[in-house]
Amino acid sequence: MDLQELSDRAEITDAITRYTLAVDEGDFDRLDTVFTPDAHIDYTESGGVVDTYPVVKAWLAEALPGFSRHRLHTVGQVAFDFAEDGDAAEVTAYFHNPMRISDGQGGERVVEVGGLYRHSFVRTGAGWRSRRLHEQVVWTRGF
Repeated sequence: MDLQELSDRAEITDAITRYTLAVDEGDFDRLDTVFTPDAHIDYTESGGVVDTYPVVKAWLAEALPGFSRHRLHTVGQVAFDFAEDGDAAEVTAYFHNPMRISDGQGGERVVEVGGLYRHSFVRTGAGWRSRRLHEQVVWTRGF
């Protein structure tokens, strides 16, 4: 592994962190620093939508605050598979996402999702950006 690959790994990991912070904090414009404008995003395994980035960004801004205002991602292991030319990478990141939601009786309960974020990253003039995200749900609890 050379210095360029180490730098690329750090930049991609930073993009994944920006993604989780944007979702958790409801700062959906920050997602512009994570995805290419034409990215394809698939949240169907968790009951969400599948579409292009602009459509999914608008859906997140509308749907997530109504579902839960208390979100906290944890990202674990991150695996990288770089293309031969080094300008693209298939990246898989383990995630755990607990959220507090209404219990329907005036209180709250915790629901959790665990799975894998499967990204296709490309090097752009603005840095590494995801052109595809598939949220693979491995387990849920509390739903």
